[in-house]
Amino acid sequence: MKKFFKHAGADVSASIVVLLVALPLCLGIALGSGAPLFSGIIAGVVGGIVIGIASGSQLSVSGPAAGLTVIVAAAILKLQVYEAFLLAVVLAGVLQVIFGFMKAGVIGDFVPNSVIKGMLAAIGLILIMKQFPHLIGYDKDFEGDEAFAQSNNENTFSALFSAVRFITPTALIIGGISLLLLMLWETEKIKRIKALKLVPGPLVVVLAGTLINEYLRGSGAASALETKHLVTLPVAENISSFFSFFTFPDVSFLKNPDVWTSAITLAIVASLETLLGIEAADKLDPLKRVTPTNRELKAQGLGNIVSGMIGGLPLTSVVVRTSANISSGAKSKMSTILHGLFLLLCVMLVPTLLNKIPLSALAAVLIFTGYKLAKVSLFKAFYKKGWDQFIPFVVTIAAILLTDLLVGILIGLGVGLFFMIRSNFRSSVFVVNDNNNYLIRFRKDVSFLNKAIVKRKLEDVPGNASVIIDATRADFIDKDIIEEVNNFLCHAHLKKIRVEVKKSQNKSMHTLFNEPQNLS
Repeated sequence: MKKFFKHAGADVSASIVVLLVALPLCLGIALGSGAPLFSGIIAGVVGGIVIGIASGSQLSVSGPAAGLTVIVAAAILKLQVYEAFLLAVVLAGVLQVIFGFMKAGVIGDFVPNSVIKGMLAAIGLILIMKQFPHLIGYDKDFEGDEAFAQSNNENTFSALFSAVRFITPTALIIGGISLLLLMLWETEKIKRIKALKLVPGPLVVVLAGTLINEYLRGSGAASALETKHLVTLPVAENISSFFSFFTFPDVSFLKNPDVWTSAITLAIVASLETLLGIEAADKLDPLKRVTPTNRELKAQGLGNIVSGMIGGLPLTSVVVRTSANISSGAKSKMSTILHGLFLLLCVMLVPTLLNKIPLSALAAVLIFTGYKLAKVSLFKAFYKKGWDQFIPFVVTIAAILLTDLLVGILIGLGVGLFFMIRSNFRSSVFVVNDNNNYLIRFRKDVSFLNKAIVKRKLEDVPGNASVIIDATRADFIDKDIIEEVNNFLCHAHLKKIRVEVKKSQNKSMHTLFNEPQNLS
């Protein structure tokens, strides 16, 4: 227990920031999914407390995810009854636990670094573009929407132009002041003041924005923000009525095949998003700690079982909340757990106070988080690494911006795989010639994909040449490649080509090479 409180100051400070970020996102994702608003809050609480305790990740934050919005909305529409959907969430959780025991977490290890970094940069750009309308008071799209095509018949880019035509002056002023405060809080002068070191900038921003708007309301100014520009939490009359917000799954729908289809879909997509989120969290972690992925799948499964049992949305590891947690200085999982606990206490005890927070102030916090994820220096760094790193990085960003997180990642993976095969294709076979002396060296793993280049290089060897085929540095050589070499050895002497094959005695596949038929 001692280690959890070792970094209490930093973790409490970060948990407050994550709370402020998570609150509108939980509500927005529930709204976008067509689920009861409180279901998003339940998911946020469970993601913080239950998954926070069970997870092996120190910095990842779980909650309702934008990437599942379309799937959740379709499932609720198909099943018609919300209790049937909750049963699907519980079953999805059970499947995730099974995935964990099957060690399916290894899938996350196959995602290239360029794709993960591209995902983080894309999330940063999405936050900037999606939150800009909220910053200036255009709140038509729900908080937490990350998809290119929006539910209000606009897209990410058209919403920016629409927002400029519908500016709310007070929201713009609060948003502008909030951004300036956040930038000020990052300066060395503020960081050197010990009294302010543990006060999170986003908390200062939210308090300042709320006080400005409350002053305008108290003075009767017409410019005060309307309710639609503020956080909107469901308010219970008392503690007992608070529990009426909870809903429970109906097991009578177990025989419904649509429940099982929805459960399998949720389990697979939520697991993929979680593994990607965990990879991203580990990349952002200043201490570079590695999360046990199979344990994470089990923790996510447990979280979804609990969330579904009490009326919450499905959960995944969420990059937005995780990046806010890390950039706010969190050191351990205590930050994640506390944010879930604070979220529960706030909606139980002070929902009316939370409903006074301007969305433009929270938009400023998310835009600033987005800027940290998508700095220009990141693009420069990948450009310097070469095209095989830069192109998958940029394609992943573009694909996520123009589709959604999961589709974009899959496109990025495809491009990354192409460059990986291309790199292996080029480096596996090394050919050099000096006058009529040729060296053909096999390196690393020579797969059947190299067959064409090996065949062409051997055919291009002119008559009366000397050829050394060096296989000593190859760990694996596909039998198709060995067959092409043997075919060359069979007819090389007809062109008066002298051939020497260098083999390793301790590699069994090398015995498959024929002996050259050189002219005496």
